[in-house]
Parts: sequence; C-alpha cells; structure tokens
Amino acid sequence: MKITRPTVMEIDLKSFEYNIQKIKEFVGKEITLMPVVKANGYGTYINKVKEIMNKFSIVAVAIVDEAVELRNLGYENDILILNQPAKQEIEKIEKYNITVGVCEKEFLKELSKATSNVKIHIEIDTGMGRTGIKPQDIENFIKEIRLCYNNIEIEGIYTHLSSPDVDFEYTKTQLNLFDNAIKIAKKEIPNIRYIHSLASNGILNFKDSNYNLIRPGIIVYGYKSEEDTYKKISLKPIATLKSQVTFLKEVEQGTSIGYSRTFITDKKMKIATIPIGYADGLNRQLSNKGYVVIKDKKAPIIGNVCMDSIMVDVTDIEDVKVGTTVYIWDNKLITLEEIANLTNTINYEVLSSISNRVPRIYK
Repeated sequence: MKITRPTVMEIDLKSFEYNIQKIKEFVGKEITLMPVVKANGYGTYINKVKEIMNKFSIVAVAIVDEAVELRNLGYENDILILNQPAKQEIEKIEKYNITVGVCEKEFLKELSKATSNVKIHIEIDTGMGRTGIKPQDIENFIKEIRLCYNNIEIEGIYTHLSSPDVDFEYTKTQLNLFDNAIKIAKKEIPNIRYIHSLASNGILNFKDSNYNLIRPGIIVYGYKSEEDTYKKISLKPIATLKSQVTFLKEVEQGTSIGYSRTFITDKKMKIATIPIGYADGLNRQLSNKGYVVIKDKKAPIIGNVCMDSIMVDVTDIEDVKVGTTVYIWDNKLITLEEIANLTNTINYEVLSSISNRVPRIYK
C-alpha cells in the first residue's frame, strides 16, 4: 500500500550496516554478533527487513510472538528468546523452531513434553535480580536436564549485567560469578556453543569479557547506551522522525493554543500544526517545552501535545508553508537524548515508543 501519511520514520539501512561493521571491529570478528531486534527493532522495524535479518546467523527477541513474526517473514536462522516464556507458549516454540532462555525447572518439565528437540540457553542470575538460576545451582541444573530430558539441547549459557555503565566493581563481581559458573558448566558440557553476557554497555566497557557471542541493542541502531558512547565507537543513528506542516495560521496576542489553555500568546504569532501526537508515541511531557526542527531551526512546541497533533511557533522562521518538512528529531539539532532529557526518560523509550500508526520508510 502506498504511504500517504506525512508523518513517517525514515530508516537508513546503510547506517545500520555501518554500525554492525564497527561493532564487529570493536570486539573482534571472531565474536558472533546477535543483534537484539525486540520491540520491532527498538521501534525502527528493522526486524521486518528480510534481506537485513538474513545476514545474521542468530538474532534475539524478548517474546515468542516476535520470533513467530520473524519466521513468518522468512527468517530461517536461529532466534533466541531472551526471557523465559510462559508455559502456554511452548507449542509455538516447538512449531517455529525457537531457542529459549530457561531458568526454571517447572518450565523445563513442560518443555520436555515437546515431540521434537528444543534448544535452550540457561540464564544465570549473577546480580541482575530479575530472572535466572543461582550460579551455584548450575551443575545440578545441567545434570538434571541431561538425565531427564533427552529432547532438550543446551546450546548456550548467559547472564545479564545490571550496571556496566555506572558500577564497574559490581559488574566485575557479576562477571567473576559468571566465569565460575561457566567453569562448572564446562565440566558437564565441554563444548557449549554460545556463552554471552554483554549487551551494549557491557560491550563498550568490558569487551575483554566477550566470551563468544555479544547481544548489542541500542548501539546497533546508532544511539548512545551511555554518555561516552561516541567517544568509544563510531556509530550512525539510523532513524529520523519527520512530518510536515499541515495547517498554518497567524494569531493575535492573547490567543489560547491547545487543550486546557496552557499557552496564551503574548504577541502576534505564526503557528504551524503538525500531524503527530501522543497516540503516535510523542511524549505529552513535551508540551510547552519540546522543539521540532523546521528549515534547520528549532521551533518550540506550544500548548499541550494532542493525541494526533502538535502546534509549534514558527514566527521567526521564514518561508514556512503547508507541506514544509518538520523533523521531530533529526539526530543533529534535536537528538533522542535531548528528547529523553526533556521527558525524564531514556533514549531507548523514546525510540521504541513510536507507535505503529507511523509508517517506516527504508532508504
């Protein structure tokens, strides 16, 4: 279907491939790179581009339905579910040949009822405090699987690091616990195919602990996982969010703009309406404090962000017309990080919150 909506997210595929190459160079090409494409590729929908996905021998997602969608789109290589699924999803796991993270015996028992072989990665909790078995339980966990569940193949072992950007000592403790668990695991399984612990911040700060697989998330999309990201590795942001001016008006001093009259003009002003709102994922906290980019200038958002539109002040910007291009972020004058700071969140949330009402265009 032809895209007619003026509000779109543009995805630069060449920049994505550039980021992949730079990450490989950073960690060493012998390390397998497993991009995390959960949440529709952090909102970029890169997971829907078959020719890009098929370049990877393994990718990671968060939930079973994300893996099923990849299969239906034609991705035939390995898919890892990073979070242990629910028991009622086992039928899909088997049907679509999905590898799953596992950390609980009751789930294993249900998984063992599958009629075909199922591959798993054992998750170890070294200090994230979310999910995973205790490091000291790894030996018995593996022994029970090998003795009782012939259809379950242990393909990998992994952990999650909670603070590799802010607490290096704690991270070192986590990695030491993981190292010890791996030594124990290798007594039972000498040739574990995948061992992994590093996501974006871990890759940047602890690349000596790469093991043999990494799982970069936000950095494959070219965005900062920490303040010094771009000082450590060359990356290119792949997404720009853009729209157009669809209505233009001049108003007198004392005119109220938007719901609840939170903005009253203090002079004669020129106001542009842009067709993007909080239903598209534009945070309502940008009301009266956010900006957009028009003709290489920052134009302030005035009034409350509406469900489907915003109003911006273009009084001091020349030659604005209906149809003039507007950038919500252009990765230059306005970055994801700036929007995150204005809305008291992180760039991950800004990017992944853009809704499916906004078409993605690949270039």
